[in-house]
Amino acid sequence: MKPIPLLCLVIAASACARADHMGKPPSLTSPRNSEEFIAMTNPPLEIPVDSGRPEAAASLWAGTTSSLISDRRAATRGDILTVVIEIDDEAQMTNTSGRSRQSGESVSIPQMIGIPQRLNRELPDGASFDNLAEAESSSTYKGSGNITRRDKLTLRVAATVIDTLPNGTLQIEGTQEVRVNYELRELTVSGFVRPADIDRSNEIAYDRIAGARISYGGRGQITDVQQPRFGQQIADVILPY
Repeated sequence: MKPIPLLCLVIAASACARADHMGKPPSLTSPRNSEEFIAMTNPPLEIPVDSGRPEAAASLWAGTTSSLISDRRAATRGDILTVVIEIDDEAQMTNTSGRSRQSGESVSIPQMIGIPQRLNRELPDGASFDNLAEAESSSTYKGSGNITRRDKLTLRVAATVIDTLPNGTLQIEGTQEVRVNYELRELTVSGFVRPADIDRSNEIAYDRIAGARISYGGRGQITDVQQPRFGQQIADVILPY
């Protein structure tokens, strides 16, 4: 496919995406099109615990998930747990470096068994071996840098176990969409957790998620205004100045 038609297709697809919320709020995505829904509707095969006695169905000590003594924490595909995101990071770095160097060299031959005096007679006026060569050099460098960053984010989102790895680690994924007027805020979280890190309240902190991927953004009319046009973004990449 030629570059120009391909570029036209990309621009047309982008225009169609933005036309979704032109004059109306952005559309919410269907929860049935997510990995979470697939995991909930296709749970692993469980063999119920049955002692074979009729009174076992009314026992308080049954081995099912509704039992009073059962573990309510997420453990298998399709289970739900709460991810607590409390990011409050602050970083400040200051670097200063400096370098200075100065050197000088001087070479002269005032006496050498009379040879310089004899050669001075043959040299042009003003030239002499008494000051054969002299050189000086100096360099100075100074640099400084300062970086200050502050991130703060406090959120809670429900995530679903979408897979169980062979070593027992759970793969989780959660999405959340909140629409306010004409702006849609999207929160996604995914990663891998150990069942032992899930507390009794069926919650897990974000810093206990391996390979955590947390995204908090949005789309809508305000976001479109804050973003540069695609033509300007392409020009920023192509133009060398």
